[in-house]
Amino acid sequence: METQPLVVYCTCPDSTVAERIAETVVGEHLAACANIVPGLISVYRWQGQVRRDNELLLILKTRDVIYPLLETRIRALHPYDVPEIIALPIQVGAADYLDWLSDNTGAPI
Repeated sequence: METQPLVVYCTCPDSTVAERIAETVVGEHLAACANIVPGLISVYRWQGQVRRDNELLLILKTRDVIYPLLETRIRALHPYDVPEIIALPIQVGAADYLDWLSDNTGAPI
């Protein structure tokens, strides 16, 4: 594979936001797949205070060459001032899955 496959994590405040981002980025070929994991409790520091919120975790599969476009699109759709957008490389995986991921990211936006 010529590019590095990535897993991207993004927390979302509710299912409406998570589904809108997931459907948009998959539809625009910025991610091959999106998983929405409910039931997340986030504890974090924001504006000098420790906060706790219920969130959902959006897990996206993409490639490093697509990542800048994906991040830009998530930021445009996300309501947070500073959304969590973290990308981790996929070191190994099933060859057929990684081929599918590559085939489903890139082209038409």
